[in-house]
Amino acid sequence: MGIIRHPLVTVASVSTILLMLVVMSAFFIFATNARNMMRKLGQKPPIEVYMTLNCEQEQLDTLSEVLSQDSRILKWEMNSPEQNYNTFKENLGDKASLLDDVDYKEILPYTFSIQLNDPGDAQDVINNIQLYGGINKIDQESNVMSFLTKATNIVNVATLASFVVLFVISLFIISNMVRISVYSRSSEIEIMKFVGATNNYIRMPYVTEGAIVGLLSALIAWGITVIAYNAIYDKMMGSIDPSSFYALLSTKSLMWTLLVMSVVFGVFIGSVGSGISVRKYIKV
Repeated sequence: MGIIRHPLVTVASVSTILLMLVVMSAFFIFATNARNMMRKLGQKPPIEVYMTLNCEQEQLDTLSEVLSQDSRILKWEMNSPEQNYNTFKENLGDKASLLDDVDYKEILPYTFSIQLNDPGDAQDVINNIQLYGGINKIDQESNVMSFLTKATNIVNVATLASFVVLFVISLFIISNMVRISVYSRSSEIEIMKFVGATNNYIRMPYVTEGAIVGLLSALIAWGITVIAYNAIYDKMMGSIDPSSFYALLSTKSLMWTLLVMSVVFGVFIGSVGSGISVRKYIKV
């Protein structure tokens, strides 16, 4: 096999595909964690609607109906001034008595707490809510959501760009591996063609070699990525509650997805690269 006959070219091919898969896996891990943080943020909830003190029941009913019909909203809850007052007292703990003489009806409004299916829809939902009367202000975790949304988009673009660049490099190196292998077997190939071997029969060993190189690269890349991420996870999560907004996804929850992704892409790149190259260098 060309893999054994030309070890230096094989090592170069494995290394290049391995590097591409490691980079792709790193971007995938970052993007997955960012999306997980956005999901948690959407369940906080990220949007709080404060009604005016003198809002009418009809305005409350209208907004309730609007929220119920919006498919972008996971769930919502309306809190009365009394409920908000009791919540404040609970948060004060031993100092709750400070609010005993407060007329909450004069200072606390009705509020709506909204959770979203996708925090990225927050601004569209807010724009829709603002069309209705009786609303004093709307608060949202805009800075965090904006950062995570932009970071995810940047990671996705960077992943695609890196993948394309490294894919081209991989094809170039695999092409050289196939070319050397074809030249070294030129006599054998001529004999096979002479006795009637079909094109696919001659090409298949090269495609298989490429797939093996891709599979080997994928397994090594997966091992490196899992070990590195597990070390980062142990170091960063030592003092963080797993249920926290800032908590990373566990290695166990990502490792099998990473394995499947690495193997599929690795074998695809290796086999396709070899298949394309062999059509160029072998005249059959």
